[in-house]
Amino acid sequence: MHRRRARPQPWLFDDPSAMNTDLPKQPLPRVVVLISGRGSNLSALLAANLPLHFAAVISNKADAGGLLAAKQSGIPTEVISHLDFESREIFDQALAERIEGYLQAKPDSGDIREKGLVILAGFMRIFSPAFTQHFAGRMINIHPSLLPSFTGLHTHQRALDEGVRIHGCTVHLVTAQLDHGPILAQCAVPVLEGDDAQTLAARVLRQEHLLYPRVLRAWALGALSIDEDGKPHWEYVQDPMLSLPIPSLEIS
Repeated sequence: MHRRRARPQPWLFDDPSAMNTDLPKQPLPRVVVLISGRGSNLSALLAANLPLHFAAVISNKADAGGLLAAKQSGIPTEVISHLDFESREIFDQALAERIEGYLQAKPDSGDIREKGLVILAGFMRIFSPAFTQHFAGRMINIHPSLLPSFTGLHTHQRALDEGVRIHGCTVHLVTAQLDHGPILAQCAVPVLEGDDAQTLAARVLRQEHLLYPRVLRAWALGALSIDEDGKPHWEYVQDPMLSLPIPSLEIS
């Protein structure tokens, strides 16, 4: 069988714990993480020693496992249940106010890093247009597929049902259209013979835990910037952690 080696992505690497390096001397950009469940991506971000100040972790579910991980890391946590509000819009307004309180944004600053970032890490809510507009250009999500394919839920089973040979994950900006915001980065994995949704999900999740910290580190250091129109721009920043390779994938 012919086998080819996928091209390495030179700004990714295999061990997120190796990201610890000299942090910037200026105040770290403030971020708020939104979760609904176990928080495995949150745990990966916390383990990566990113040059970010995690101002808070907010969940819409009191039993979200990721809240414990945040507390163990000394990060303030808060539960804002959507069930306590009469509508999506009212919930989103309350959530936005709490997020801004933690971010302590500087509204007159031209540097979006000084306005703070909202990180979605398994937050299972669809936002109202007003919410996405309020945080336009400063809200990031990771999705378990190679967008624009397989938006929404059950991405792994749908990939198997369609018979694709390559699957993966995508980090993207959040806009009003679900899973259609500008793509920041992607990582691909092979779909192997005998895969089911669980084995494929596990393979993708491992790459999520590598990709998400890399993108956020790039944002914190200025290698990734978002302009006023919400478009991403990449530029070279001298940082050893952004040049370590990830092992190539063997693809049948």
